Amino acid sequence: MQFEVCVESLEGAMAAYRGGATRLELCSSLIEGGLTPSAGLIREVKRHCPLPVHVMVRPRSGDFLHTPHELEVMLSDIEFCHFAEVDGLVFGVLDSQGEVDLQAMGKLMQAAKRLPVTFHRAFDVCRTPVRALEQLIELGVKRLLTSGQQPTAFEGRQLIAALVRQARDRLVVLAGSGVNPQNVIPLLQATQVREVHFSARSGAASHPVHVQERLKFGVSEEHWVTSEEKVRAVVKTVLG
Repeated sequence: MQFEVCVESLEGAMAAYRGGATRLELCSSLIEGGLTPSAGLIREVKRHCPLPVHVMVRPRSGDFLHTPHELEVMLSDIEFCHFAEVDGLVFGVLDSQGEVDLQAMGKLMQAAKRLPVTFHRAFDVCRTPVRALEQLIELGVKRLLTSGQQPTAFEGRQLIAALVRQARDRLVVLAGSGVNPQNVIPLLQATQVREVHFSARSGAASHPVHVQERLKFGVSEEHWVTSEEKVRAVVKTVLG
């Protein structure tokens, strides 16, 4: 089993490691679905955490239809990821019809070179998932992160199971979204996936400092942290 934990800080990376994660998806702004992390964060996580680090390459929140300028940014981020010696990349681009953008993905895959690529949950808004899976395999994508086009992976377990059967050993299907100790075993049994993805997040209040009541610098008075205990609970449920 592989337990991939999505983290957005060095503290989160170390908490995931202590909790039993086997791989990290490193990003920023989990509240927006995950964006490209900073160069400093990538370097420090690689420096301090022994787990494989797969970096999210996503220049903005919202849809997955990226402009030529955004693709240039993504290519530059991939170039830096090679320099930082990350272990994998996570990205996905769709066209205006809700299909995989083969031209854009081809450019990004070429830039990725030796690094294994995970196509992220842009897949969950693809118009034709069966066709999209075959296209991703043809492109050389190694892993697909999906909730089965439902809000949670458990709700999407039927499609995930079908994708696992379709992919066979040509691509790894990674089930993610809403994975927790209560549903992880039924999810594994229903889908036969061997990799799960989860964030194990808990809310943490902002540090007690002087506050200017009229000014806000985020969408919430709290921030998300990775819970070592929540990671450990999922891992322990599966491995005993």
